[in-house]
Amino acid sequence: MIVWLNGTHGAGKTTTGALVQQLLPDSRVFDAEKVGETLMDITPGLPGTDNFQHWPPWRPLVVETARRVLDYTGGTLVMPMTVLVERYWREISTGLARHGVPVRHFVLHADQDTLRARIADDTVTGPDSPFRLKYLEPYAEAARTWLHAEAEVVDTTHLTPAQAARQIADGLAN
Repeated sequence: MIVWLNGTHGAGKTTTGALVQQLLPDSRVFDAEKVGETLMDITPGLPGTDNFQHWPPWRPLVVETARRVLDYTGGTLVMPMTVLVERYWREISTGLARHGVPVRHFVLHADQDTLRARIADDTVTGPDSPFRLKYLEPYAEAARTWLHAEAEVVDTTHLTPAQAARQIADGLAN
């Protein structure tokens, strides 16, 4: 199974994902961003883009990598990864379904003021990350139009990452 943690940048996916992994026996964290980093390392580079998810190879490579890892290890993959383009999510989820890989899709949600405050206070990526800030509106649009209907929404506005992880793990048990 895959436990996909979606949501905008700064929502707490990476931190929560590591905590979810600790709560689930026989689970591993797979960061699909590493697939994008591999594509970014190709020289000469692929056509210019502001987001590696726009490269057509990224989505099938994520599917193939995830399913191969699961074929090899079994268990559960916890995948913290923002996907805000509906067509991209459909490619990934359909690809995984084609291989018989069940996916539980969670969105870590917080209101815009909370997200802005988290981004401003982030000591890892630095305060007021322009990259993270530019995805707040696309996240809000995806949440309004399709994303929240496609996932189990975990409102983290007033939750710690540990509380969000526990809520997800408890939800998987039901």
